Amino acid sequence: MYLLKTLAGAMMATAAMALTASACEVTLKSSDTHPDGYPTVEAVKHMGKLLEERTDGRLCVEVFHSAQLGQEKDTIEQTKFGVIDLNRVSMGPFNNLVEETKVVSLPYVFEGVDHMHRVMDGPIGDDILKAFEPHGYVGLAFYDGGSRSFYNKVKPIKSIEDLEGMKVRVMQSDIFVDMMTALGANATPMPYGEVYSAIQTGVIDGAENNWPSFESSGHYEVAGYYTLDEHLIVPEVLVMSKASWDKLSAEDQAAVRQAAKDSVPVMREMWVAREKASEEKVRAAGVEVITEIDKAPFMAAMDSVYEKHVTSDKLKDLVARIRATD
Repeated sequence: MYLLKTLAGAMMATAAMALTASACEVTLKSSDTHPDGYPTVEAVKHMGKLLEERTDGRLCVEVFHSAQLGQEKDTIEQTKFGVIDLNRVSMGPFNNLVEETKVVSLPYVFEGVDHMHRVMDGPIGDDILKAFEPHGYVGLAFYDGGSRSFYNKVKPIKSIEDLEGMKVRVMQSDIFVDMMTALGANATPMPYGEVYSAIQTGVIDGAENNWPSFESSGHYEVAGYYTLDEHLIVPEVLVMSKASWDKLSAEDQAAVRQAAKDSVPVMREMWVAREKASEEKVRAAGVEVITEIDKAPFMAAMDSVYEKHVTSDKLKDLVARIRATD
């Protein structure tokens, strides 16, 4: 019943906005939980412009930002059924569905953002995108999700000991829950849209995310401490419903795939600028930013997470390939 209501809500939202959609033969509906102007939202808009130009107006994209079609967990289901055609989603919610996404969601698996780019732009990234298809999705491209760090309203986090017993929101992913447990905190999975009020009212002490999300969500207004431990550098993924994909001609499928790939450098350029602007805004607001932190104990605590989640030969091979990527 809940899924039916969710699907009905998405269809009503789509119908309401259809009047403003451009007069294309096919208008692909795309979902994003981030607000208008956010780099991922603008990247998919750019993809839509490329598609419209390259198909002489045959294909367009309409982006429903700000979680208009639901939170990520809900939109993933809607995308599988073809109610939503395109979806920019964090990797975490896919962890229990697409096994390969677990690897890039592991703490400290990447040495830095540049290393992540080299991995995801190459054969490893291609293999992970292909892994979505058996589950009802077509993986199109990876966007940046930045370096995720901890923020809270209680105290500066300078060591693992400071995390002991803290209630920290994480995405609805077993890996993220186990990461927090390994660090001695109490993981609290909840939808992104509920985090602000949860911190404000003390339901949780804090959360973890990148500079732009920390700023654009307003979380910096209720969480005055931000620790740059950079425990996760998780790319985000743009997927298409396999049901919607199969309705397109081979020519249009190729156009969609290429336009998605061509939106990536645009997204990355905007992301760098947005990170800088968000950091400046957060610091100007008086948030205490903790930069001096020894990451070694945090990394050592992740052994149990790897042991639990990297169990198959397939995943062990992916981790080895990532670490071998120069």
